[in-house]
Amino acid sequence: MYKALITGGSRGIGKEICRLFREREIEVFAPTRQEMDLSSTESIKNYMKHLTDVDILVNCAGINNLASIEEMDEISLQEMLQVNLISSTLLIKYVAPMMKAKNWGRIVNFASIWCDFSKERRIMYSIAKAGIKGLTTASAVELSKFNILVNAIAPGFIATEMTYQNNTPEQIKILEDNLPIKRMGNVTEIAEFVYFLASPQNSFTTGQTIFVDGGFSCV
Repeated sequence: MYKALITGGSRGIGKEICRLFREREIEVFAPTRQEMDLSSTESIKNYMKHLTDVDILVNCAGINNLASIEEMDEISLQEMLQVNLISSTLLIKYVAPMMKAKNWGRIVNFASIWCDFSKERRIMYSIAKAGIKGLTTASAVELSKFNILVNAIAPGFIATEMTYQNNTPEQIKILEDNLPIKRMGNVTEIAEFVYFLASPQNSFTTGQTIFVDGGFSCV
């Protein structure tokens, strides 16, 4: 039985990934914030001390606090980078030796359409998610020779709490009308894609940031 560490498993896409993996007989570790606080490098380190066997890592957790370049402050910028980028980097560091010992591993990071695109008040999020794209490429170069494949997905507009929090109903209607597919994605569609990248079925794809966005990046 494969063992997967999944962050952000309490809601939205992460929760659906946990459900799907368990349904397909993968043992899931989905720490709560009390168990592993991604805003604290010490908390991450302490949690990982007790986890000695991981085959799959899914870095799904993230925050998206809106602010313009003038509105943001140092604290909010540091928090965005810590939760969305630094924590993912550290978790890869900690699981890599476990995966190397088996000569097998799969890592799926969460970027975003905003790693290549942006809009007003998304500056902190775009910085962090562009970092995830770089992290994915660099770690794939280092780890793929150990049969540890590292990829990222860049979701577009998915019907989650975060999407509804950051967009009004009118904005969502405009977003859907402008997408070639004419609707937002759902969490199961993303979870299924993550499952493929994290499974033995994926045997050659590595170092990629794949846009799962209903055609957003095409127009």
